[in-house]
Amino acid sequence: MAGEVATLVADATPYVTAAVGAYGGAVLAKVRDDAADATVGVGRRLLQRVFGYRTEDEPLPVPLAALAADPGDADALGMVRWGMRQALEADAAMLEEVKSMLASAQGVIVKQNVRAGRDAYVAGRDMTVNRPSE
Repeated sequence: MAGEVATLVADATPYVTAAVGAYGGAVLAKVRDDAADATVGVGRRLLQRVFGYRTEDEPLPVPLAALAADPGDADALGMVRWGMRQALEADAAMLEEVKSMLASAQGVIVKQNVRAGRDAYVAGRDMTVNRPSE
């Protein structure tokens, strides 16, 4: 089960980072935002399910607070992924709900812009990397 959960968390990562990047410290608030795109919405629902809801004035769990402070911090993202993995391994019902959320998001396009020095790219599962002409 640990391998399955790790894969599931890896699949959720683009959604989670999009949501934290869009909402920052308010990512767990119950505020409805019809303007949020599908990727951000999926990520936010995933985080709310795993870490719970918070009001905007309540502090975020430490891993999410670190990621919200610096969405580009790979170590903070690693802490969030680890926290998600621990929660999903401990709660089979939550695991099934997150699986369902990700399965329903299959048609959602996740777009990430990566800038690198020269020919350096970061890619994950089912990603297409287009190199712009210079």
